[in-house]
Amino acid sequence: METRAKVRGIALDQNVAKVTILGVPDKPGIASTVFDALAKTNVSVDTIVQNASVERITDLTFTVAKSDLNEAIRVVEPIVKSIGAKGCVADSKLGKVSIIGIGMQNTPGYAAKMFRSLYDAGINIELITTSEIRITCIIHEDKAKDAVKALHKAFELDRGEEVVK
Repeated sequence: METRAKVRGIALDQNVAKVTILGVPDKPGIASTVFDALAKTNVSVDTIVQNASVERITDLTFTVAKSDLNEAIRVVEPIVKSIGAKGCVADSKLGKVSIIGIGMQNTPGYAAKMFRSLYDAGINIELITTSEIRITCIIHEDKAKDAVKALHKAFELDRGEEVVK
């Protein structure tokens, strides 16, 4: 399986913090309540993951810029109480690494190779998101540069060692 040809680059963002609202009742309007409130305070949200509910309870996780984390928590904490969620946790020591290229979505193997490369480098994945041109993993910030090096090697991209210093 040839998985190098479609990956054109690796992106790294070390300005990532994660907020998770725990034990969210799975009912209409919760996501709107949370993200409307964040938008009104100019907190930009990036990756959003809502797990499938078990017994009508779910978790809702999203990422923000590190500089917006305190404001995001300030906004979310009263909502947590008002919707009957169990709590809110945050992590400001994260990074986001992505492989970028056209056609990966319709070709098997790219996600598997990315995840295997990170695993082989001893890197735990906190969140995963995909789009038509990108597969992104949220990881601990201490492993971000190692992740870029591992992915450059795995996908045989030139300049891997030059990009990360």
